[in-house]
Amino acid sequence: MGGNQTWITQVTLLGFQVEPTLECFLFGLFSVFYAFTLLGNGVILGIICLDSRLHTPMYFFLSHLAVLDLSYASNNVPKMLANLVNQKKDISFVPLPDLVAMSYDRYVAICHPLHYAVIMSWRVCTILAAASWVFSFLLALVHLVLLLRLPFCGPHKINHFFCEILSVLKLACADTRLNQLCIFAACVFILVGPLCWVLASYTRILLAILRIQSGEGRRKAFSTCSSHLCVVGLFFGSAIVMYMAPQSHHPEEQQKVLSLFYSLFNPMLNPLIYSLRNTEVKGALGRALRKESR
Repeated sequence: MGGNQTWITQVTLLGFQVEPTLECFLFGLFSVFYAFTLLGNGVILGIICLDSRLHTPMYFFLSHLAVLDLSYASNNVPKMLANLVNQKKDISFVPLPDLVAMSYDRYVAICHPLHYAVIMSWRVCTILAAASWVFSFLLALVHLVLLLRLPFCGPHKINHFFCEILSVLKLACADTRLNQLCIFAACVFILVGPLCWVLASYTRILLAILRIQSGEGRRKAFSTCSSHLCVVGLFFGSAIVMYMAPQSHHPEEQQKVLSLFYSLFNPMLNPLIYSLRNTEVKGALGRALRKESR
């Protein structure tokens, strides 16, 4: 390294650069969102574990999605909240495949209802869930290894509210083309590929729904699938714009807003869209509350 290149041991997260009064407002708003995220996903996990009627493939994947939402939000949001109220914003510097599995589950349930129990066996569900976790872990490990090989020499500031990889790479004083190529390739595999699979699944689902004779049956099928598509659109849409669109097309402040969708808004909305408006979950929650009151 050159004479002016030193290793960074601590960086500053700039976060949202707004007026102090607006920072207090954002702190209150995001605190409420985070509380709903913890409460909603915690309730879903508890109900699915306690009620044997919900021990089905769909709720098996929903429980994994709840764990993912809790983990992702708790990894990013607390630091963001702390930065909104603290002057010192230093930090030490040392929810995808699951959606695809859920879309496949809905495809089998609607398009092949008579074979659903055979196709979506517990062995298949376990393999799909384990593959999602292992693949995500290996992908994160690859990014981490490629990131740690780089020298970081300043400026010691990250213009984000968490250590988002594209913002961290701007601190490197070496060639980051390999990292950027890896990020783009990963996006193709975990965003474009899964999105195509989800869209293909729901195209088949839509065709199957249109063949349903009963109006009530069509309504229930559309209701079940539309909620999933809402989450898919929010998650994949914001992530694709964030990581695959040319950086010049959206400034850094817009990147922060996009990051909020998959770090805070989606984890909060998933329990509402997928589960808490579901008749089976409402019934399970009611049974749990009545049992507790007795």
